[in-house]
Amino acid sequence: QVQLVESGGGLVQAGGSLRVSCVTSGGLSRRYPMGWFRRAPGKEREFVAAINWSGGSTDYADSVKGRFSISRDNAKNTVYLQMNSLESEDTAVYYCAAARRPYGGTAVGGADYDYWGQGTQVTVSS
Repeated sequence: QVQLVESGGGLVQAGGSLRVSCVTSGGLSRRYPMGWFRRAPGKEREFVAAINWSGGSTDYADSVKGRFSISRDNAKNTVYLQMNSLESEDTAVYYCAAARRPYGGTAVGGADYDYWGQGTQVTVSS
C-alpha cells in the first residue's frame, strides 16, 4: 500500500524557518516526480514546489520563489521542503504528492499527481 507521510509542521513566527518532510513507502518508486501543495483556510489547494525524479530539476510557485527549497533523498525515500522567511500568508496545510510517471519531469498541476499524503499544518504567526 502506497503511503506518503508528512511531518515537521508547526507554529513559527513570521520571518522564521521550518522544514517539512515527506516519507514514502509501499513500493512508491524513487523514479517518480514529487511535489508540495498547500491549502489555506477558505482557499483552493495551490501548487508550491515540484522536483523531478532525480532531484536535478525543480519548479516553484512565484509566491515562494527565493524563500522555499525542495529537495529529495531517494536513498531515504524522503522529500523535503525547506521554508525560509515565512510569512503569515504561508499558513496552510501542506501536502506532498507523487506522480506515477517514471523518470518524469516536474509537474505543477494537482491533476498530474496520483498519490497524496494526509498533510501537515504550518502556522505562521505575525
